[in-house]
Amino acid sequence: MRFELTQHFDAAPDEVFEAYTSSELYPTLVGLPKLGGIEVLGREVVGDSVRLRVHFRFTGHLPAAVTAVVHPERLTWVQESEHDPATSSARFRLLPDHYPDRLAARGSFTVRAHDGGSRRVLTGELKVKALLVAGQVERAIVSGLDEYLQAEAPAVDRWIAGR
Repeated sequence: MRFELTQHFDAAPDEVFEAYTSSELYPTLVGLPKLGGIEVLGREVVGDSVRLRVHFRFTGHLPAAVTAVVHPERLTWVQESEHDPATSSARFRLLPDHYPDRLAARGSFTVRAHDGGSRRVLTGELKVKALLVAGQVERAIVSGLDEYLQAEAPAVDRWIAGR
């Protein structure tokens, strides 16, 4: 399933981009809807780029047909990302802790000026292999991600303003 999700921020693009490269941001995002267990596992500066490894857990509701083949508490993963300040963009991939043969996701995002603030656009592809319910699982995960991102944007703006 291909997806494109958009967030809007009051902060300037360079501030938003820099926030997502900071390991200090992620612990402040715990408690937002659909995703939990957020923990920065590593941050590394390589030349001009920043590499991050962040652990997440899906906490959203899944239909019964989905939970018959995927245990909700086992929907955890590490997000590896490489951030390029020169282009205000990043590439990411998700590495499942469980079900690596059934779940794969990767994508990218850009941060650009928009309406006096900025906009972050995430594009990617999520693939779930599960007989009969793959589409339901993909839609639930992308829907949960979108709900999370909409709640995340004002939290990121508050974090930037408080620095």
